[in-house]
Amino acid sequence: MKNRIALMSSLLLALATAPAWAHEDHVHDHLKDHQPRQGGVMVVIGHTDYELVAKPERLVIYVSDHGKPLATAGATGKVTLLTGKDKSEATLKPKGPNALEAVGSFKLGAGTKVLATVTLAGQKPSAVRFELK
Repeated sequence: MKNRIALMSSLLLALATAPAWAHEDHVHDHLKDHQPRQGGVMVVIGHTDYELVAKPERLVIYVSDHGKPLATAGATGKVTLLTGKDKSEATLKPKGPNALEAVGSFKLGAGTKVLATVTLAGQKPSAVRFELK
């Protein structure tokens, strides 16, 4: 009976620590991995980082996974800007290896909300909400 209890205790201990062993090879600094790299506003959804760099003549959304660029070839997207009572929309098109861009004339300011729908090739659409500071 004592051997059974010892065996069960050992088994439970091994199972309880197994997830910790499995995670050791996947070590990264979450705070560092999710920092803006282009000077924009960062939003993280799941494992995907979206960084918006907003200028009056162009909006660029950079897409990465823990700092590693994700390909935007074949991606589609749309942005809706809400600045005070003004609302405008624009289409996002792939630009470079990991970015989507909308070109136009955009009214921006502190508190502007940018609602983006981004669909990477072969994936479901993601709704991303940014607020400019």
